[in-house]
Amino acid sequence: MPVVTAARLREWSQRVLQAAGVREQDAQLVANSLVAASLRGVDSHGFHLLPHYLDQIAAGDVDPAQTGSIATESGACIVYDGCNGLGQVVADICCGHAIRLAREFGLGMVTARESNHFGTAAWWAMKMAAQGQIGLVFCNASPIVAPWQGKEGRFGTNPICMAVPVGKHEPWLLDMATTTVAANRIFKAHTNHEPTIPAGWAMDKEGNATTDTEAAYSGLLMPLGGYKGSGLAMMVEILCGVISGGAMSTQLGGLRVRGKKFRASQTFIAIDVLRMQPEFRERIDWLIDQVKSTAPASGFNEVLVANEPELRTERVRLKSGIPIPDGTYEALLNAAARFGMDDSGLRG
Repeated sequence: MPVVTAARLREWSQRVLQAAGVREQDAQLVANSLVAASLRGVDSHGFHLLPHYLDQIAAGDVDPAQTGSIATESGACIVYDGCNGLGQVVADICCGHAIRLAREFGLGMVTARESNHFGTAAWWAMKMAAQGQIGLVFCNASPIVAPWQGKEGRFGTNPICMAVPVGKHEPWLLDMATTTVAANRIFKAHTNHEPTIPAGWAMDKEGNATTDTEAAYSGLLMPLGGYKGSGLAMMVEILCGVISGGAMSTQLGGLRVRGKKFRASQTFIAIDVLRMQPEFRERIDWLIDQVKSTAPASGFNEVLVANEPELRTERVRLKSGIPIPDGTYEALLNAAARFGMDDSGLRG
């Protein structure tokens, strides 16, 4: 299994994206967001996605020249039309607007339609938190999740993400799918020929729980916590697809669907916390301290809060490099070869 430094992976990914026709600054943005996810150990949303982005571009299912435009703006609210541009490019613009609106009004809400996969929601929520704002991010996705008690896909993994500014602590960040796991964890297992997945992740085409990777790949994901996850997924669909006027449920395509636009919708909410609570950072630090001071249960050494595991993985991978499973490495090279690129510069 190759191990590659983050710097090499960023530079190589950017060059491949540029070879595919993506503008330099946009290629840098996409590469940075993917490698950041891989550094944090969120491999399902890291550079593992690059071959699929390249496939989309080659097939003409995404327009890398598009940046989208504001459809409507009223007070602290914007509806943005992504015009089928790259998801990271659309999200970066929307985040900028949300931050601007929050500074002006105390709260900014921007919802995008006709967008594409934007990597991890965490990347965008943290951009808002870095500006001293609470960042909330939601998005809908390919209908590969059946509603509770069903066996046909109607929802996506529809993640929920929140990042908050802190004082003395490292950033608190929650980024979770409304399914038991993110879909890309199953796709990653399939790409790397892993025969089984853990129980509770997926069901087969008939709605039966399965641990077989192939059956899961052609089946459906399990909603998180049964009917509760199903309800959360629909909540996200309302906050994204319904409110933006964009595609909903079965109207969406997918990152791996050719000949059809993805049409994802995403919502970004920024909150200027100082307008409501000048001592917000001190208070969130106190809350984190309270949680961390909890006596650990049997079998555990400490109590962790959201984002701690990922930050620890990031520190390790910044030093030792990012491991690339053989199947993923092969997929990267095959996709890059389509645009005349090889692994020169990727491996030292």
